[in-house]
Amino acid sequence: MAKFKIITEQASSLPGPILITGAGGFVGAHLYSTLLKLRVDVLGVAHSKDSWRLKALGIESSVHFDLTDQNQLKKVLNELKPATIFNLVAYGAYPHQTSPELTYAVNLGVVETLAAWCTVSGSILIQTGSSSEYGTNCSGPLETDKEEPNSRYAVSKLAATKLLAHLATTSNLTATVVRLYSVYGPLEDPTRLIPTLVREGLDGRLPEFSPETITRDFIYIDDAVRSLIEVGEFLQKNRKFEIFNLATGVATSMSEVASSSRATFGIETAPKFVNNLRSWDLQNWFGNPTKIRTLVGWLHLETFASGLSKTAVWYKKESNRSYLDPSLVADSGGKTGKTKMLSVIVACYRDELAIQEMYTRLKRVLGDRELNYEIIFVNDCSPDNSLGVIQKISEDDSQVIGINHARNFGSQSAFLSGMSVALGDACVLMDGDLQDPPELIDEFLTKWGDGFEVVYGVRVSRDAPWYMRVAYKLFYRILSAVSPFKIPKDAGDFSLISRPVMDAMLAFPERDLFLRTSRAYSGHIQCGIDYVRPERPYGTSTNNFFKNVGWAIKGILSVSKKPLTYISVAGLILFVLTTLALIIQVVLKIVAPESAPPGAVTSILVSMFFGAVNLLGISIVGEYVGRILDEVRGRPRFIVRSTTKNGKVSLNLKVDK
Repeated sequence: MAKFKIITEQASSLPGPILITGAGGFVGAHLYSTLLKLRVDVLGVAHSKDSWRLKALGIESSVHFDLTDQNQLKKVLNELKPATIFNLVAYGAYPHQTSPELTYAVNLGVVETLAAWCTVSGSILIQTGSSSEYGTNCSGPLETDKEEPNSRYAVSKLAATKLLAHLATTSNLTATVVRLYSVYGPLEDPTRLIPTLVREGLDGRLPEFSPETITRDFIYIDDAVRSLIEVGEFLQKNRKFEIFNLATGVATSMSEVASSSRATFGIETAPKFVNNLRSWDLQNWFGNPTKIRTLVGWLHLETFASGLSKTAVWYKKESNRSYLDPSLVADSGGKTGKTKMLSVIVACYRDELAIQEMYTRLKRVLGDRELNYEIIFVNDCSPDNSLGVIQKISEDDSQVIGINHARNFGSQSAFLSGMSVALGDACVLMDGDLQDPPELIDEFLTKWGDGFEVVYGVRVSRDAPWYMRVAYKLFYRILSAVSPFKIPKDAGDFSLISRPVMDAMLAFPERDLFLRTSRAYSGHIQCGIDYVRPERPYGTSTNNFFKNVGWAIKGILSVSKKPLTYISVAGLILFVLTTLALIIQVVLKIVAPESAPPGAVTSILVSMFFGAVNLLGISIVGEYVGRILDEVRGRPRFIVRSTTKNGKVSLNLKVDK
C-alpha cells in the first residue's frame, strides 16, 4: 500500500495531460494502465485498435494510428496538447522486425517529431532508450561510458539519444533518456525467455537454457513502470537532460534462472544448457544503476525469484493462459501475428484528373482493413500536372509517396520502380486511370489471407470496340499457347504480389521485363478474380494500334523462343515443298512439256510468297536480336529524378541497377 501511495504522489506531480506512445507494447501498456488508475488526463497511442495487451488490461480508451505518419502524430499533439510525453514506441528489437527503413523511421523519426513539438510547447519528454546502445560494452557501463552499438536497432536508439542531447543543449527541449535492461512480467512477448519458461513450467517442464554462465539484468515490470514515473517527476523538477540506466545492477546467470524456475514450478528435472547463442549475443549484459539511484532515488523492489513467482501466479489464472501463446507477436495488436503491410503502386501517365479520385477510393478501401499501408504514385514523366497533384496529396498524408521519373520509361518500369522502394509484405500494381477499380483490392487481400501469393484481376469484359476485344482475347491465347509455363488468360498487370514474388521479380536479370509473364514464371501459388474493366472516366487512352501491336510482340517474345522454332519448322516445310515442286517442274518439262506451268505469273507469286516468309522470319529474328542488344547494353530500367514525401520534392537521382 505504501508503494502505491508513493507512485500516486509522483504521478500526481506530473504535468498533464499525459501522452504515452507505444501504449500497446509491453512496458507502454503497463505504464498506461497504471496512470489511468491514478489520473483521467492520460491518453495512450497504440499501433493497432486491436491491441491484445490493452484488451488483457481492460483498456479501451486508446487511439491507434501509425506513429510514423507525421501528420497524424502532429494532429494528436495539437489536439491533446500534452505537457508530459512518455515515448515507448520502438521497432527492430525482435527477430520478425526486419525492415531497416522502419527501424529508423520509428526509433529516430518519431523521436524527432516529438522533440520538435516539445521544443515549441515546453512539454517534457521521457524517452525510453535501450541497453543495446552500449553494444559490446555491456558489462556494467556507466551512462558516460563509450557506446559500441552492434545492430541497426542499437544504432537507431543511440542516434535518438544523441539527437535529444543535442536539442537539449541547443534549444528549449526538456527531455531525458531511460535505458531499459531486461524488463519481464505479465504480458511480455510470449516468444521471449521468461514467458517461454513460464509456459513450459506450468506444464511441468523446463525449456532449454543458454549456457549457464550467460548473465542478464532482469527488471520486474512493476519496478520499471514505477521508475519511469519517478524519472518523469525528476525531469519536471530539474528540467535538464540526463541519461539513466534502468537496471538492477544484478547480473543474473542462466544457472540462477534455471534454479529459480525449478523452485517456482516445483520441477525436479535437471536443466539442460545448450550453446544456442547467436553471433551478436553477448556474455555478460548487466547495468550500473548508480546514477538513477543517486539522483532519482530509485531502488528495485523485486528480486528475480520474487518477480518470476509473481509472473507465474498471474499466468496460472485460466483467463490469462492464452497470453502465453507464441502466435501473439509483440507488436501485432492482435492474435494473428504481426500486422501486415501493403504497398499500393500506381503507375501514372497523363492521369492528372484521376489521381485524386484514385487516392480517395484507395483510402476508403484500405481504411477498412487492419493493416499498415503505403501508397506509391509513380509519375512516369507525365506532361500534365500529375506531379503537382501527388505532391499536394502527400502534404496531407505521410503514407503517400511520390516517385518522379526522369523520362517516360513505360508502365512496366514504373511498377518496378515502385517495387524497388516498397516496404510492404505485398504490393498491389495498378494503372492510374481508374480502369483498375480500387474496390477489387479488398478481394485481393482476402485471397492473400487465404494463402495465395499472387492474386490477379481477370478481365471478363472491357470497354473497347469489338475488334479490339477480339484482338486482346487472341493475344492472350497466343501468349498462353507459346509459353512453356501456364499464363492466365485475360489477366493484366492489376494484381497483388506477395513479398517473395516481388523479391524474385526484382532479382530477374533481364532489363525489359514483362511483368504479367514474370509473375507467372515465378511459380508461386496464384489465383484470379473476375472483374469488368470499366470505361476510362478521364481523358483518353495513350495506347494506339501500333503500341498495342508492339506490346503484344514484346509479351510473346519475352516469354518464349517458340516463334523461332516455328520459323525453322516453316522453313523446313517450305524447303521440302519447294524441292518437290522443282523436281516436279523438271520432270514435267522432260516428260510432258505441254503440262508444265507456263508464264512468269506463277514464278512471281512464288517469289513474292517466299520473299514475304523470309521477311517475316528476318523480322522475328531481328526482334530477338534487338532484345539481346538491349540486354547487352545493360541500360537502367528507370531513372528517378525526384521523390515526394510530406509535400516536399527532393532531388534524389536514382538509377536502377
